[in-house]
Amino acid sequence: MKHKELSSLKPEDLAKKEREVRDELIKLEAQVAIGTTPKSPGQLKQLKKTLARIQTIKRQQPTEVKEQHA
Repeated sequence: MKHKELSSLKPEDLAKKEREVRDELIKLEAQVAIGTTPKSPGQLKQLKKTLARIQTIKRQQPTEVKEQHA
C-alpha cells in the first residue's frame, strides 16, 4: 500500500492492517525457509516495505498529536 493510503487509516485499522501484513509475511518467509518458491517473489519485498511504512506512520502519529496541542 502507498503511504498516503496508510496515513488516512484510523489507528485501529492501521493496527489491523499491520497484523494482516505480519501474518502474510510470516507465511511467505516460512515458504522460503522450507525451500518452496513463493507464487510472487516480489511480494515478500513489498510486504516488508508496507510493514515499514505502517510502523513509521504509527511512530509519527503521537508526535503529530502533541504538536497540535502545543
